[in-house]
Amino acid sequence: MSLTNQTNLWQSYRFPVILLACIALGCILGAFAPAAAQNLSPLGDIFINLMFTAVVPLVFLSVSGAVSGMADLKRLGKIMRNLFLVFIVTGAIASVCILTVVKLFPPAEGVNIVMERGDMQQIGIGSAIVDALTVSDFSEILSRSHMLPLILFSILFAICVTLTDKSGRICATLDRLNQVFMKMVNLIMYYAPIGLGCYFAALVAEYGPQLVGSYGKAMLIYYPVCISYFFIAFFAYSYWAGCGMTGVRVFFKNIFNPAVTSLATCSSIATIPVNLTSTEKMGVAKDVRELVLPLGATMHMDGTCMSSILKISFLFGVFGYDFTGIGTYLTAVLISILGGVVMSGIPGGGLIGEMMICSIYGFPPEAFPIVAAIGFLVDPPATMVNSSGDAVAAMMVMRLTEGKDWLKKKIASGEVEIRGCRPIF
Repeated sequence: MSLTNQTNLWQSYRFPVILLACIALGCILGAFAPAAAQNLSPLGDIFINLMFTAVVPLVFLSVSGAVSGMADLKRLGKIMRNLFLVFIVTGAIASVCILTVVKLFPPAEGVNIVMERGDMQQIGIGSAIVDALTVSDFSEILSRSHMLPLILFSILFAICVTLTDKSGRICATLDRLNQVFMKMVNLIMYYAPIGLGCYFAALVAEYGPQLVGSYGKAMLIYYPVCISYFFIAFFAYSYWAGCGMTGVRVFFKNIFNPAVTSLATCSSIATIPVNLTSTEKMGVAKDVRELVLPLGATMHMDGTCMSSILKISFLFGVFGYDFTGIGTYLTAVLISILGGVVMSGIPGGGLIGEMMICSIYGFPPEAFPIVAAIGFLVDPPATMVNSSGDAVAAMMVMRLTEGKDWLKKKIASGEVEIRGCRPIF
């Protein structure tokens, strides 16, 4: 490899390498000097809080700006149809993958867990859907805890702007404000290596021992599945989206920043700003990426589908139930999809979905702390698959919306840089 190619390769992957190195150092510090590592927790929390502070206005401005900027609302309908098609197909594939694995390697086999009694809140499916889609007061919509209602409100707001703003001034203002917040996110990301390194140091110091013991087998099943899905399924998706290896190279060249950010923050919502930047480099059109990514962060959760089925299978094994039958499998898939919508990309937000699992299947209250512990331990790789899946889904929506030659056109126009782009396989 020539010096020029080496330089281009380093420029392409410099920031992810620095980010991963800082996270690795943080993990080492957390494992060998836990007392010192926990003192670094505030430095990590600062980064997380900065990202969460910026993400709510950014989502509102990006979604409303993208929709209001469409001259033809038929394009909006086409994008939305393709978006949901991709979400459903990829979610089904992820569910089938993990179902196959847990049948071959039952995660609760040989597990010995001491149960602690606790109260379990009963969750109704109807109320869960209402809470996922709406809020009772406008002030509640300005929160990352209600991201899906915020997105739906932003779409409705943008449609009203399109119908009333004949001059286009409101649309232009929304676009300029969106650029301001994207610049803010770019500045915050300069702090990411320090922030995420400290965050991981404190995380490993506090929870590292839980990775061994009773939950070790479940982790040994789930982590390799996520890694395999990341490389194999996303290879296939990006290959199809870009009509060949060019799509694969463009995707994997630009995906590591959001993948590492989501792995560290355990939040699809916090990763939206980084994902927006990365998908822009992948050539995804503005209106597509600014619809697919915010909606995907709340509704497209391949990793969450897999983790939910893992939890269900684990509880079936712990309580001696047979995890068999088409009805059982279909119910598990439906619960996993609904749980993904309810979680809305919040770190630790799976508690509601875990309550639903216990409630719907009739597990006793003692089951809740078991499944909650699994939820925490699988959160990092699940979120990484969720967020990275949103990016490749955006590429797939581009092919369905603009045709199979969309990436070639983007490269020909100079919108996508392929210099220094190398496959990682």
